[in-house]
Amino acid sequence: MSALPPCPQCNSEFTYEDGDNYVCPECAHEWPQAAAETVEEKRVVKDANGNVLQDGDTVTVIKDLKVKGSSLVVKVGTKVKNIRLVDGDHDIDCKIDGIGQMGLKSEFVKKA
Repeated sequence: MSALPPCPQCNSEFTYEDGDNYVCPECAHEWPQAAAETVEEKRVVKDANGNVLQDGDTVTVIKDLKVKGSSLVVKVGTKVKNIRLVDGDHDIDCKIDGIGQMGLKSEFVKKA
């Protein structure tokens, strides 16, 4: 038996192929097979040690980081609570005490 994805609307496991689409017999929802393949690809963000990061984690900065456009520096050992993962050049959005809202790269932090 082939492993077809469950229906994205009702989570029924009885989906079937119909040409280039998947069809759910329970709720009659149809979606393209190409869309199902991209849904399964989730971006995984890892810290400097290879640990997987998630929204809400607490991380520690492992290198002095200069704040662009300012004379401020984020020092080694600074704990950052309640991170949020985002797409883009900087993987992490966070708020650092004394500095404010900031974007960090995951390669410069470790999970606490």
